[in-house]
Amino acid sequence: MSRSRLAALALISVAIAWGGAFVLMEPAIERQPIFNFLAFRFTIAVLVMVAVRPGVLKRFNKTLVIQGSLLGLALGGGYVTQTIGLHYSTAAITGFFTGLYVALTPLLAWILLKNRVSTKALVGVLLATLGLAILSSGAIEFGWGEVALLACALLFALHIVGLGVWSSNHESYALTVVQLAVCAVLSWAGAFAWEGGIQTPPDGGVWFAIIFCAVLATALAFFVQTWAQGFLDPSRVAIILTSEVVWTAIIAYSVGQEQPTFVSLLGGGIMLAAMLIVEWPTKQKELVPREPMVH
Repeated sequence: MSRSRLAALALISVAIAWGGAFVLMEPAIERQPIFNFLAFRFTIAVLVMVAVRPGVLKRFNKTLVIQGSLLGLALGGGYVTQTIGLHYSTAAITGFFTGLYVALTPLLAWILLKNRVSTKALVGVLLATLGLAILSSGAIEFGWGEVALLACALLFALHIVGLGVWSSNHESYALTVVQLAVCAVLSWAGAFAWEGGIQTPPDGGVWFAIIFCAVLATALAFFVQTWAQGFLDPSRVAIILTSEVVWTAIIAYSVGQEQPTFVSLLGGGIMLAAMLIVEWPTKQKELVPREPMVH
């Protein structure tokens, strides 16, 4: 098997792991407070990454910590709002809404960086809006959960734009460790402020969800993304990882966690098409460089 094909299969496994993470998290956060769940997840992920490469700590410097912390605030805010949205919505809907960051990124880059917005990006935004309208018309009741998921997509898009500006200045592994550490600190702060402090996972099922999310969907996912980008172009990587939303729906439907409807499939399919259009390779230079982004 060629390395490019092996890299593609490895990325598909990452997308499946991300989809499975949504499905595992939904019942887990019913039994453990949201901030505590995220705090344990990110703390374990950081410990795993530092244990694998302890020398990464020597790469820290003032600029890395400052820029990584700002990126970590956007990433951590995205995770918090995503998990809140998952608590009030479903795994499949959470996956579709989260994927909106793909369409929002070039729009945000235009607003903040004055980057030119391509025709395909505009088409993607319009299609994503249409898909969202269809989902809102019958598949979901648009409430606080969906508002949180929209905020999540916006924060993830802001994170990608920030990576496009700052990532080339730093070693990606060290930058990721700083970001995830900030996510952990943000989560612990929320746990002490609103959940009464540390609350350990109540059972083996929640522990399994935390370990799965921390090790497979975060730390290992970063390793695979970084390795695969050495053999595949960024657009192909992004397209493969976009299948996360499909795997989320497939897993949620197959285990009976939720039931598919025509409206949810139609709206979700249109949103997926929007993501693929935005990510599809062209001869033009990428507006926003895509660095590995763990979910």
